[in-house]
Amino acid sequence: MIASLSGTVRALGPLSAVVEVGGVGLLVQCTPATLARLSVGEPASLATTLVVRETELTLYGFADTDARDVFEILQSAGGVGPKLAQAVLGVHDPDTVRRAVAEEDLAALTKVPGIGRKGAQRIVLDLRDRLGPPRGAPVPAPRVAAGLQAAGRSAGGADGVADTVREALTGLGYSAREADDAVSRALAVLVAPSDGPDGPDGPDQSAGASAADTAPDAPTLLRACLAVLRR
Repeated sequence: MIASLSGTVRALGPLSAVVEVGGVGLLVQCTPATLARLSVGEPASLATTLVVRETELTLYGFADTDARDVFEILQSAGGVGPKLAQAVLGVHDPDTVRRAVAEEDLAALTKVPGIGRKGAQRIVLDLRDRLGPPRGAPVPAPRVAAGLQAAGRSAGGADGVADTVREALTGLGYSAREADDAVSRALAVLVAPSDGPDGPDGPDQSAGASAADTAPDAPTLLRACLAVLRR
């Protein structure tokens, strides 16, 4: 098993990174929390696990060994494969997963796309004695890598940002319809004027500003979308 890797980040996508190790670029599947720590051109060290299937080898990378361990334990639950385990850690941090299982919080588990009530019950039953108690205080929802912002810019301004975020959401397992709805609802909140079209002090002097100047960047939009989808 490839337990870890260290190298230079060469590219970042919505749910993956390319890390060059010894002249070889390795494609590593990552959650938003992991991508948040990476920057193109900078060195990176990841805890990793190699998933072997009949026709493919997939390398998953994590910011630390704790996230990797939870990823591996999740797959020991009935019906949970690597993609669903990655989706769980895309929505919840490791301690939130532990807490949800320990407290039999089915509502938290079913917020993960692909997990229904019966699936959540199976996860609780299979993992209640394996994950252990939470190790620390609750942490905020995962941030998204700066590379996601760069991906949105390269895709073409505000529309590119929205498309990049939709791709990240569908990669986490949400349907295209759920992704579209979350992006629309998040944008409605993020770009809504707070004091009316003229503002509190009269006409808005920046009315001529382009939509690109006021649109959120990809990290901000994805955080807002995940918050919408957790409700």
